[in-house]
Amino acid sequence: MKVLIKQANIVHPRSPHHGQVRDILVINGLIKEIAATITADEATMITGTHLHVSSGWVDCFADFADPGYEHRETMSTGAAAAAAGGFTDVFLIPNSSPVVSSKSQVEYILQNAARVAVNLHPLASISKNAEGKELAEMYDMHRSGALAFTDGIHSVQSPGLVLKALQYLLAIDGTLIQLPDDKSVGGHGLMNEGIMSTRLGLPGKPAIGEELMIARDIELLRYTKSRLHITGISTQKGIDLVRAAKKEGLNLTCSATAYHAGFCDEDLNAYDTNLKVNPPLRSRADRNAVKTAIADGTIDCLSSHHSPQHLDDKACEFEYAKNGMIGLETLFAAVNEFHPDLTLLVEQLTDRPRKIFGLPLISLEAGAEACLTIFEPSETFVYESGHIRSKSKNTAYIGCQLKGKVSGIINKNQLVINKQ
Repeated sequence: MKVLIKQANIVHPRSPHHGQVRDILVINGLIKEIAATITADEATMITGTHLHVSSGWVDCFADFADPGYEHRETMSTGAAAAAAGGFTDVFLIPNSSPVVSSKSQVEYILQNAARVAVNLHPLASISKNAEGKELAEMYDMHRSGALAFTDGIHSVQSPGLVLKALQYLLAIDGTLIQLPDDKSVGGHGLMNEGIMSTRLGLPGKPAIGEELMIARDIELLRYTKSRLHITGISTQKGIDLVRAAKKEGLNLTCSATAYHAGFCDEDLNAYDTNLKVNPPLRSRADRNAVKTAIADGTIDCLSSHHSPQHLDDKACEFEYAKNGMIGLETLFAAVNEFHPDLTLLVEQLTDRPRKIFGLPLISLEAGAEACLTIFEPSETFVYESGHIRSKSKNTAYIGCQLKGKVSGIINKNQLVINKQ
């Protein structure tokens, strides 16, 4: 492989080239040279109007549905969607069939990950089969390569089990990931509880269910002195709880989705099942709070919550539609639309998640292994169904004008160009 990236603005605060426009030559997976001008024969040339390059982006929470639900997504189609969205690293939740709650399932993901250009990191379940009843074999899965622990879309309801898991993770310096959802509060809700749920005649899911679980898990974190990451945070009060816990010095981090910053419950007035997600889209004030927390860095990193669903599970009555939206391919553009600081946004996609979950930091200098995302943040485009690389098309962004094109990635000695 021989690739020459021409006149790219480098976004990498740890690099001596940060903020400079440079040519980058990559040969056989290594950065050979970074200079003002480079000439290279027989190299694949990458050019653009406002080209930017950073280290490879990381997504902390995605479902590739493999094994067991390959009609929704596979490792290869999920990796293609990730590459199209600029991601070189994706954390896979354990909600497959079988659930990733044994070392053999962790090894299955790692073996299949070797065949694609994206680094796939298995997240193993906290409880056996993600049922929330008893701890899974966390140490064995850690030894086999599990990056962190979560029951994925099934948040652990038992405080005693969360307590045991947090204590257990102290021995391996691991991180527990929780989706904040107290199912005893509005467990049958279909959307955010509020004026809109009343108008639409749909059962509501109150914000307090999310906030109670965040408060509970912060108390458990305070008691254990362990490490906790809350993902999919969607309410103003939940963000305030996280801010206070961070100020106290607790080892707490959080991530949010692009769609919780882009949509609110008012957008459900047409009963669009693509907007049926969990946590549900909240009020306009909560949406704005998520935007603000992303923009000021309170939200440490971004998670796509990529959740492919078959057409049959979305083209139906709202009540029967499954939760979830694909998000890997639109995350950057959707957040770039409002984020005031490109350097911070890139940091939320690169160094921050790597530090939180103990992944090696990526260098962007001559001699380093090339793990790069190439993008044009000022380019606008209309997102169409034909652009989608995922096997499923359940997204509310189709037909939306977005800002920020991804040109491609270089990773694992492979170049993936986005032909969009």
